[in-house]
Amino acid sequence: MEEHKSALIAMSGGVDSSAAAYLMLSQGFCCQGTTMRLLHSDDGRNAADAEAVCQRLGIPFTALDLAQEFEEAVIQKFVRVYQAGGTPNPCVDCNRRMKFSRLMETAEAAGLYYVATGHYARVDRDGETGRWLLKKALDAQKDQSYFLYTLTQTQLARVQFPLGRMEKRRVRELAERLGFVNARRRDSQDVCFIPGGDYGAFIESYTGRPFPAGDFLDREGRTVGRHRGAVRYTLGQRKGLGLSMGEPVYVCGKDMAANTVTVGPESALLTREALVEDLNWISVEGLDAPLRVGAKTRSRQGIQEAEIYPEAGGRVRVVFDRPQRAVTPGQAAVFYDGDSVVGGGTIAEVLTEKEHGHGL
Repeated sequence: MEEHKSALIAMSGGVDSSAAAYLMLSQGFCCQGTTMRLLHSDDGRNAADAEAVCQRLGIPFTALDLAQEFEEAVIQKFVRVYQAGGTPNPCVDCNRRMKFSRLMETAEAAGLYYVATGHYARVDRDGETGRWLLKKALDAQKDQSYFLYTLTQTQLARVQFPLGRMEKRRVRELAERLGFVNARRRDSQDVCFIPGGDYGAFIESYTGRPFPAGDFLDREGRTVGRHRGAVRYTLGQRKGLGLSMGEPVYVCGKDMAANTVTVGPESALLTREALVEDLNWISVEGLDAPLRVGAKTRSRQGIQEAEIYPEAGGRVRVVFDRPQRAVTPGQAAVFYDGDSVVGGGTIAEVLTEKEHGHGL
């Protein structure tokens, strides 16, 4: 079998990666499945489901124990950024620091050319520039290109996303027709290491450090109530504040050192500019002049028209056409040209009206 017709399939134990394995196999690829154990508390169910699918497909299966690496590269950073008042994106960090680099190494060691995953995205190549492109999935509701913007040209050249042109319902239908054990398994909506979604409780448990109650402040610095620990609140949050102020209020700032949380009207969350750092470029080699893009600062946000400008130190300044709500340091800003990802990075700083001088 030719070298380019072999693939390592990243098997999470879920329906998407199982369908991806079947599709690669049906396209004539020599396949091997592998599951990454990322948590010390892993009960083995994911690996067992993945192995059962591999047995049904007649392909070999292996498991990688990466729990210690995952803790150091992803969980510890998540805790550190939250403690500093930011809002990290662990799924992006996992893809960048863990998944694709380790999967590529494993594939190479096994003599396999491609790595295939169950992500909803597409890979193409620009005929003029020769650059590999990351594109949105055809199923807009499932598109995961936002989380994959850190893929390098080397990685994109050897990645396959067989679900990129499929609708999710077709994937489930396929899994049921094939009799996969996980065909009706629900998709997880939580961060994998915080299954209940209570970030504050997780960080307290992980660090062994309680986060004390403190003051809610209004925008003039007046105390308007008591919060349950600043680490438990995120920019833009409205629910669970327990404040009665005559109008809806939202978290619009945190001071971790002072242990205060500032609240205000939704208008206080609006900004038109942000600085982005730690960039990875995909459709272009870099940015040396202003560029019109569509931008997303949250995974479920629609594309927002913007212009990006090169800044000192390799940073980029994003200027949105219209004010954006709750642009949050620590989250990813991803830039698009139509369906193609231009590049992306981490939001380092949100600029106020005074700082950017454009007005809202």
